[in-house]
Amino acid sequence: MKKTIAMVTIFAIILSLAGCGRSSNKTPVIGISQYGEHASLDNCREGFIQGLKDSGLVENEDYVIDYQNAGFDDSIATQIAQNFSAKNVALMCGIATPAAIACFAAAEDKDIPVIFSAITDPVKAKLDKGNITGTSDKLPVDAQLELIRRLQPEAKTIGILYTTSEPNSVSSIAEYQEKAPQYGFTIEALGVTQQSEVTLAADSLIAKGVDCFSNLTDNNVVGVLSSVLEKTNEAGIPVYGSEVEQVKIGCVASAGIDYYELGRQTGIMAAKILKGEATAAEMPYETISDFNYYINSVAISEMGIKVPADIAEKAIESGNQ
Repeated sequence: MKKTIAMVTIFAIILSLAGCGRSSNKTPVIGISQYGEHASLDNCREGFIQGLKDSGLVENEDYVIDYQNAGFDDSIATQIAQNFSAKNVALMCGIATPAAIACFAAAEDKDIPVIFSAITDPVKAKLDKGNITGTSDKLPVDAQLELIRRLQPEAKTIGILYTTSEPNSVSSIAEYQEKAPQYGFTIEALGVTQQSEVTLAADSLIAKGVDCFSNLTDNNVVGVLSSVLEKTNEAGIPVYGSEVEQVKIGCVASAGIDYYELGRQTGIMAAKILKGEATAAEMPYETISDFNYYINSVAISEMGIKVPADIAEKAIESGNQ
């Protein structure tokens, strides 16, 4: 009996010490929820952390990071956000729309500030009001259409794959359809509901005889882009990416933004919140408007495309030579 009492006493002391350790730890926790792993979103996260550092904050002194990945699963993104809320983190960062929406929903009751990145249309996603801010990766659609026209003067139809439940993709499709006629194109858009449908949808667009594909930042599509490229390469159909990482893996070219810089700007904004210089509600979201031309010379050559001299001069070579 004495031995049992002693063990209970020791256990109580351990719990008490552990509780003291938790309560004495005042370092703010940043919960980062990334919707899935692909190079663009990874670059965004790495840039976010760099932005915190560039603002003078030191990891494990001024903040600690709790990084979680949803694996492109909306239900897991919700669980991650609810877990952050239960832990009462100092700040939630949602990378990509589903992660940001889940974070905002979980944070709203506790008024935990939320910052997002890699969101094309925050208004469409209803992330433009409340204790939330961040950065938009709105695509330079005009520049992309002009690039395709310059590289494929005879092209008529552009195929685009997108997720029907993704507000950013729906918004981008609408903009493409509005602007494409100005450049002599029609858009053949085909929606999917989940990632497993993407490659079959690519087969359908190929069968319809599109002249090229223009890829969005749609996470379901980007997650299996390599498989899509296998099919389009076999069919001899060029694919234009929306940013540099897509060009690196085989898209012929892109007019796109730098996702590392996008994330870095988001980190700088987050630092202002952590320092108490501004609240998320006070800061309007920012759109990164600067873009670069990226080309993959190997992919372009295989498609028999000639790059005009003025584009070649300013484009950044991004393929694996």
